Amino acid sequence: MKIVSRNEELLRDALSCLPQPSSRTSLASCNKLIRFEDISAAAFKIQCGVQKTPCMYSRLSKQYGMDIYLKKEFLQYTGSVKERGVLYLLMSLPQEQQRKGVIVASDSNFSMAVAYHASELRVPVFVIMSTSTAPGRVRMCREYGAMVISYGTTAKDSQVHARRLAQENGYLYLEEEDSAVYLSGLGTVGLEVYEQVPKLDAVIFPAGGHCGLLAGSAAALKHLNPHISVIGVESESFPVLQQSLKAGHPTDDQACNNHHFYGDVSGVCFGSNSLQLTGKLVDKVVAVREEDILISMLRLLEYERATVDAEGAIGLAALVAGKLPELKGKRVAVVICSGNLELHLLQQCIARALTLDNRVCRFSLVISDCPGDMSKLLEILAREEARVLDIKQERTFVTSELFTVEVICTVETRDKIHTAQLRNALLERYPTTAWIER
Repeated sequence: MKIVSRNEELLRDALSCLPQPSSRTSLASCNKLIRFEDISAAAFKIQCGVQKTPCMYSRLSKQYGMDIYLKKEFLQYTGSVKERGVLYLLMSLPQEQQRKGVIVASDSNFSMAVAYHASELRVPVFVIMSTSTAPGRVRMCREYGAMVISYGTTAKDSQVHARRLAQENGYLYLEEEDSAVYLSGLGTVGLEVYEQVPKLDAVIFPAGGHCGLLAGSAAALKHLNPHISVIGVESESFPVLQQSLKAGHPTDDQACNNHHFYGDVSGVCFGSNSLQLTGKLVDKVVAVREEDILISMLRLLEYERATVDAEGAIGLAALVAGKLPELKGKRVAVVICSGNLELHLLQQCIARALTLDNRVCRFSLVISDCPGDMSKLLEILAREEARVLDIKQERTFVTSELFTVEVICTVETRDKIHTAQLRNALLERYPTTAWIER
């Protein structure tokens, strides 16, 4: 792609007069102008180490009244877009530091990406994880080639231990931050989306505390076409980015703990670079409910066969929730950035999403405890094409007349209309039917 410098003043204004980096990371990077040339150079340098993921037209387009293209970053080797920034960061380290090695202390997507790409580059890599870390994450980091050490019961314990090891052994302690190098690597997503989808009207990114992807990609997109709308989406439970933009500086809200469901979306805002770029270049930041995120995960699983986490689904959730009505009839790209969801959590999310989508429902009714009455109920359910998931009978604690049984039934339906039809059919035959609301 030919580089044509025409929006550098806008980027320069966004990053002017910034404070020096905080001591959260020992990486000695200075805040400097993130130029389009930096992002383009990052794309060239990492092209052999990360996937150029597809940006495909989605079958969800008709459902939401716009042309939706999904940028499937969850197809990266570690299941996360963070690989782009991490690889460019590691490749930019001095050779002496690459020889000594790096160390990280978390179970985040950032640490997984460091574990994999440092091993690929033959850079010694150590990952410190607390004893409460999910076994699957520990196993995965070891398989990537990292030396994993379990230490402490909290993430803070692991971080303190990692810093001590880094100081004693000359390792470089890495924490996700917003240096120009890291943002440039993440910004390559914007380059690819622009190249893959002609005549774009808008691009939707996950936001939250770690808004480096949003900021870096906005820098690329606004340089290539200032008329493309760049939109960030975060959770209503953790409106970190909106609070930080309103305050004018990164907020340190102690309520924003990294909830396992939300992952990096719920983290604290980690840097002024990405915050200032977001404030200058991003057109809109919206917040969505947890229910919308769950339904978005369900839609992606059913329509795209994509198993993603909350961070990956939150961009589409803005369309599911109807938060962006101005995009009707437009051509929109949505970045699906992460697919690292623990199996037990995936099961809970799917079950909850089906209930929220009115496709799993539960009711109770009282029938005579006589032969044939239960079969009549099952005949009604079969006639209405409801799939029985669970059925329980309670005899001992029934408070109605003698020789009756309370039946509690969980069934699966096609949609909200089908659920209403089933409800009417049951009420017609059993007027005392109680529908158990979600």
